[in-house]
Order: sequence, then structure tokens, then C-alpha cells
Amino acid sequence: MAKTKSKQSISGAKRRFKILFVLAAIFLAWAGYTLLNQSNQQDAMQEKLMSLESNRDSIVKERDNLATQVKLLNDPEYMSQLATKEQGMVKEGEQQIFSEQP
Repeated sequence: MAKTKSKQSISGAKRRFKILFVLAAIFLAWAGYTLLNQSNQQDAMQEKLMSLESNRDSIVKERDNLATQVKLLNDPEYMSQLATKEQGMVKEGEQQIFSEQP
């Protein structure tokens, strides 16, 4: 009878070990899947971030150009030059000189 109890306890230990092994394998599979999924999501977010940063840089550059243009348009001398160049306007007593292009 001692041998049968000993065999049964070994058999039970093997069964518990197998169950524990299967549970550990399931947990590791889940952890691996989660890791890969999060890695893919991180890559997608990284690409989106790079795109948004590039877009932000171009918008900042455009904003700076517009701010410079506003400063220039508030300068009376620049406005005078612009009016002469684009509209052909001159101050009293001045004459506009045209150059002929060959």
C-alpha cells in the first residue's frame, strides 16, 4: 500500500507540475503578445509624433515670416519703397526711373 500512495503522490506532483507549466506558458504567451502589441503602438505613435513635429516646425517658420512681414509693413520707409515698387507711386517732387530690359 505504501508503494501505491507513493506512486499516486508522484503522479499528483507531475500533474501539478504540468498544470503549473501550462499556466506559465499561457502567461508568457500573453506577456509576449502584449509586448509586441505595445511595441507596434509605440512605433505608430512615434511616426505620428515625427509628422506633427515636422508640421509644427513649418508652422512656426511661417509664423516667424509673417511676424517679420508685419514689422516691415509697420515701417513707413518700407511702405514707401513698396508703394513705389509695386504701385508706381512717388512722393511729390520725385520722378520714377524705369529701366528697359533687353
